[in-house]
Amino acid sequence: MEPLWTLKTIAQACGVPCAGDGAVGGLSIDTRTLAPGDLFVALKDVRDGHDFVPDAIGKGAAAALVSRDVPGVPQERLIKVVDTLKGLEALARARRAQVSARVAAVTGSVGKTSTKEALRHLLSLQAPTHASVASYNNMWGVPLSLARMPVATRFGIFEIGMNHAGEITPLTAQVRPHVAIVTMVAAVHLENFDSVAGIADAKGEIFSGLEPGGIAVINGDIEWTDRLVAHARAAGASRVVTYGRAAGADVRLAEQSLHEEHSQATIVHKGRSLSYRIGAPGDHWVMNSLGVLAVIEALGGSLEQAATDMSTLSALSGRGARERLKVGGGTFDLIDESYNANPLSMATAIANLGRAVPGAGGRRIAVLGDMLELGPQAPQLHAGIAEPLAAHGIDLVFLSGPLMGSLWESVAQTQRGGYASASNEIAKKVAETVRPGDVVMIKGSYGSKMRVVVDALRALSATSRS
Repeated sequence: MEPLWTLKTIAQACGVPCAGDGAVGGLSIDTRTLAPGDLFVALKDVRDGHDFVPDAIGKGAAAALVSRDVPGVPQERLIKVVDTLKGLEALARARRAQVSARVAAVTGSVGKTSTKEALRHLLSLQAPTHASVASYNNMWGVPLSLARMPVATRFGIFEIGMNHAGEITPLTAQVRPHVAIVTMVAAVHLENFDSVAGIADAKGEIFSGLEPGGIAVINGDIEWTDRLVAHARAAGASRVVTYGRAAGADVRLAEQSLHEEHSQATIVHKGRSLSYRIGAPGDHWVMNSLGVLAVIEALGGSLEQAATDMSTLSALSGRGARERLKVGGGTFDLIDESYNANPLSMATAIANLGRAVPGAGGRRIAVLGDMLELGPQAPQLHAGIAEPLAAHGIDLVFLSGPLMGSLWESVAQTQRGGYASASNEIAKKVAETVRPGDVVMIKGSYGSKMRVVVDALRALSATSRS
């Protein structure tokens, strides 16, 4: 098998000399996950990666990309550049120039990781496919993902995120997508923007990196569709493809059926009707599927095969994954939405919980943590979650975090399960309350640490098994 890189080609891409040579199997920025033969990139973030170079070499790294000498590490194991992030970006540009893959870039306030993962899964069933791992969508995640792309890749899928205006532009310039999609524009990161219109403009930056002849794919059901189309046209997109329920959508949803653990959809595209099953529940997965199919066709993949393969999709860990756990001589269902949250995704998760069918004597239980980065509107937006909780028949609500205090004051007395200032405290209350037949959904922003509640319930299940 051809190596991902060699030390020589890495040095050439960075424009620096290299004392040694040899194969490099991967790139790593974390010694905890480094594999023997990787290049360790000593980035400077909360910690200076140079402090971990000796450990990386000790674990079998082929070499380290550094900006200074590291005591105790031989010169031939170091590739020295002025700035390690710039060096990583140089590797990204070099690899992007080498591959002949068709490349897509994905952004959106909601659904970008699920869309990216769906594209990765479905396209990998058609041809060699490379995609960003996890949510590697920022200033170091994007170049790292590009530099990890094998030369033989046929389809490349890259997620691009942002917290501020201007962040997407340099990242999409690195990716140089043939197809770029905006999944959604919503009230996310509001503390960094004057309005949702500003968020739409920031998301529209993704089209600035389109290759000549590039195609823009845009959700046609949102308030900001026309604004995004204008961004795509100004960036020189050769074609704009819209998807959604709107009558004029290029990929139009004609019919859908939502079930507890899957979804069904029928679309109309170029005058043809196509029905398929999605192996994940929820209206948001139906909408994601339309965007995914639009991107796959724009990339030159088979839309028909992708539609057939939709049944093999499943919700991601922290983004709707469902599992059955033991408690008190029976079982309950856990829906893990703990990775992130905003008002739109929170309402969607609550709607999905409302479709869940509890077992005998069971209840629908929502365990919710703070939604972060919402700015001055945060208290109002949290209080507004009371409406979907009531509309979808949620039996018990447990809340964690200072911002969720606004929701606690708004939620019906009969729904109140418990409130605590931190996730570890609410985890204890939930563990004491859950019983056989319950369906428990856990959601909050990443910084709210709602994963603690997921882990507590899994531990409770492990204790019940023993």
